[in-house]
Amino acid sequence: MQQAAKKQLIGMIHVGALPGTPGARLSPTEIARHAAVEARTFREAGFDGVLIENMHDAPYLARTAGPEIVATMSVAAMAVKAEFPGLTGIQILAGANEQAVAVAHACGLDFVRAEGFVFGHLADEGWMDACAGPLLRYRKNIGAEDVEIWADIKKKHSSHVVTSDVTLVETSHAAAFFGADAVIVTGRVTGDAPIAGDFEGLRDAGLPVVIGSGVTTENLHGFSPLADVFIVGSSLKTGGVWSNELDPVAVEAMAKVAKGLFS
Repeated sequence: MQQAAKKQLIGMIHVGALPGTPGARLSPTEIARHAAVEARTFREAGFDGVLIENMHDAPYLARTAGPEIVATMSVAAMAVKAEFPGLTGIQILAGANEQAVAVAHACGLDFVRAEGFVFGHLADEGWMDACAGPLLRYRKNIGAEDVEIWADIKKKHSSHVVTSDVTLVETSHAAAFFGADAVIVTGRVTGDAPIAGDFEGLRDAGLPVVIGSGVTTENLHGFSPLADVFIVGSSLKTGGVWSNELDPVAVEAMAKVAKGLFS
């Protein structure tokens, strides 16, 4: 992703718990239908993009996802793509980046959000090795070079003690050197905003900077000069809780604030 002249606003679509996971209640058809409704809400509000994620699948498996997960995410992605012609991405938790690339390639999505692209870290699923080498080789092997890699750096829900001597800026440079298309910065947990001071020097790596958690209508103005893309999830849900239903009023309000800042 080249640094666009216009900043971009991306809405999160947290698909329902997928088949085989502890919280599963819906059929793949119902999951896809619900995801399509949310995609339509974002399109009608004027969002630039959407990101599909299986956060309801907790507890997650590290670096793997079964065929039932890949199949259902593909069905949901196609339903979302039919409703949302703009920028579309996918993340398959936890760190199932190759599966995400496969779904994105098959469904015509634009990017994947990749965990653990460079430097290992301790996630709540366990230790997660860096994956840039095998991931980009896999992407090449299936002819999916048009699927961009947006890499989380020092991501949320993780301990980075092992790499405490490696700064966020240095991690960004490593991601650029290893072929990422953008870097994503987050707070400590879902719904937490990052620290404004962490963005100093991040653009020196030459990659677009994405804020991946904690964006609200109240803080978007302050973060606007610091990043190029803003992924919004929790603050668009009823009560500001990520697991609740999407709140169309909050979606409209966020779109209105972004339009005023980004136009």
